[in-house]
Parts: sequence; C-alpha cells; structure tokens
Amino acid sequence: MIIEEIVTNINDLSPDERNKRHLEKVHLESADLMKRIQRVETDHGRDLGIRLKNPHDLEAGDVLYMDDQNIIMVEVKRDDLLIIRPRNMYEMGTIAHQLGNRHLPAQFEGEEMLVQYDYLVEELLVELDIPFIREDRKVKQAFRHIGHSHGS
Repeated sequence: MIIEEIVTNINDLSPDERNKRHLEKVHLESADLMKRIQRVETDHGRDLGIRLKNPHDLEAGDVLYMDDQNIIMVEVKRDDLLIIRPRNMYEMGTIAHQLGNRHLPAQFEGEEMLVQYDYLVEELLVELDIPFIREDRKVKQAFRHIGHSHGS
C-alpha cells in the first residue's frame, strides 16, 4: 500500500469514530517525521510505502489510512531529551541564545524547552545553573533544523 496524503489526525476523530475501527500503528523515530518518502511496517506486520505528495512533516497521531474497519496511524518513539525549565526570563534568554548559537532545534511544551540530548548542552546547563532533567519522552513533531548562514 502506498500512502500519498494524510487522511486526518487521530485527535480530530470522535471517540466513536476511533473505537469502531481496528487500530494499527507505524512507530517512527522523530527524525523520520520529516521524510516524505519512506518504507515502514505497522505493528501488525503490514508493509507501507509513504510518498507524500505535499511537503508536509508527519506528526504524532497522523492517520495514514482509514476505512470502515481500520485505521493506520503514526506513533512517535521516545527521544532522549533534555527538558529545560528556566526559572525566569533571564535564564530563558541565556539558554535560548546559547542553543541558537549552536543551531540546535528546540520545542516548547508549556513552560518547558525540549532539546535532543547532547552532553555538551547538559554540561552548559549545569555550568549556568539552569534547571533541567534528562528524560525519554515522545514529541509530537520532528526537531527541525533551520537552515541559514551567517554570511552575507
């Protein structure tokens, strides 16, 4: 089966719509969410080809296929993350500036900044005395690097 577009997101379906169908999941690494073309396998052993027509990153819960009996959706595997919890705007500005200089992508959930684990960032957080924890957590979207150069 070739998937060319996202049907919907599981969170946009009513509980009745979800519960009346058999659910299969495609488990992806967060980095794979950015791939438009890939071959995957569901947790029930079904092979799928993903070839998205539109340039769109996959997200947790995206429904790749749905009929009257089945749903195949994206489930994101856990990432090794640093969960940064600045206490104030100064700490937030300091760590955001430092991470920006390293071109590290970050995500935000509530009051937390999430970055993929890096021992140098961990050392920096300890040095700057900015609160953080290291945790395996599922993210909803891919960590996307923003491409640019410092030249003119």
